[in-house]
Amino acid sequence: MANIGSKPNTKFRGDPAIFGTLVEDHDHHRQLIAQIEETKGASETRKKLFAELTAEIKGHAAAEEQALWSTVLRKPEITEDGRHAVAEHKEMDDLLEELAETDMSSSGWLLRFKKVKEEYLHHIKEEEQELFVSVEKKLTKNDKTYMDSVFKKRKAAEKEKVKKAS
Repeated sequence: MANIGSKPNTKFRGDPAIFGTLVEDHDHHRQLIAQIEETKGASETRKKLFAELTAEIKGHAAAEEQALWSTVLRKPEITEDGRHAVAEHKEMDDLLEELAETDMSSSGWLLRFKKVKEEYLHHIKEEEQELFVSVEKKLTKNDKTYMDSVFKKRKAAEKEKVKKAS
């Protein structure tokens, strides 16, 4: 099955300090989604990949909110961009929870997974092609360096928390 959503981002070329790290994560998420699409039923591979995708997305979102969007929310001219991104993170979290509660071997799981895929790919495309481009112009070099450091530390902690909760 061809999956155009699994292709890495080639459009955004922002400061690698924070934005490059975020886009690398998004590329990894695209790969996991593509791998899940190749699985069948409640296989061990699907379970493992879905658990990894969930931990990756939740850890990424929490770290991104603390590192990037909390800084953006403090800048009035770009606050709305931050609100939008955080609201979409909440929606994605809800979709992942709903999917986790669905029998993985049912056709309902696959339908919900397709919705998660569509919503997530739309979200990261919007971040990479619109939001990151917009907010980067309003951030200082020190902002970006600080955010990258916070993101990397927080993501590791958040992924660990998600794994323990599952």
